[in-house]
Amino acid sequence: MDSAFLTAQKAGLISCHSCHLLCKKPKWSAVIRCPRCGARLHPRKPDSIARTWALVLAALIFYIPANVLPITIVISMGKAQSDTIMSGVIYFIHSGMWPIALIIFIASVFVPLVKLMILAFLLISVQRKSGWRSKDRTKLYRIIEIIGRWSMLDIFVVTILVALVNLGALATIHAGPGALFFGAVVVTTILAAMSFDPRLIWDREETVHE
Repeated sequence: MDSAFLTAQKAGLISCHSCHLLCKKPKWSAVIRCPRCGARLHPRKPDSIARTWALVLAALIFYIPANVLPITIVISMGKAQSDTIMSGVIYFIHSGMWPIALIIFIASVFVPLVKLMILAFLLISVQRKSGWRSKDRTKLYRIIEIIGRWSMLDIFVVTILVALVNLGALATIHAGPGALFFGAVVVTTILAAMSFDPRLIWDREETVHE
């Protein structure tokens, strides 16, 4: 066996998902637990592909009402005005506040959609046992792990506005139904990234170099 391609799985070792301790896999035990933290050990995350697909599809379903339904409802002088994410972006553009419009568009529209597309691409490539640019695909996974949480920016803005703007009959801001769906998109995409096991990308490399 080429030592350059000796992996933990070939050496009979399993990494703990909780404390990352590298543990020796015993041959006599069906249920393996980490000797340091007691977490159950698995060579790969159980049902990683099925769980990730379910979360990606759920996030895609939530993404539609999140962008169609109003995310904020402003009641001023007895008149109500509803704004979706895109109408808010357009408002900031017309007001000359391009940087704010760009930040909201990237964080709330572009990033969630790109994250779903990347996760779908990684899942399809793993299912097809593709060996195409494994390092680059791993980098893509790391990127979506890092940037995914920044999609909560719109929810933070809505929360702050609802808490601060409460002037009774003059002006009040309420969170619209779109905010609930958008929060669901962010949470499910984060869970989808967590459920995907990037080690699956390299399993084909291991079989090729056996």
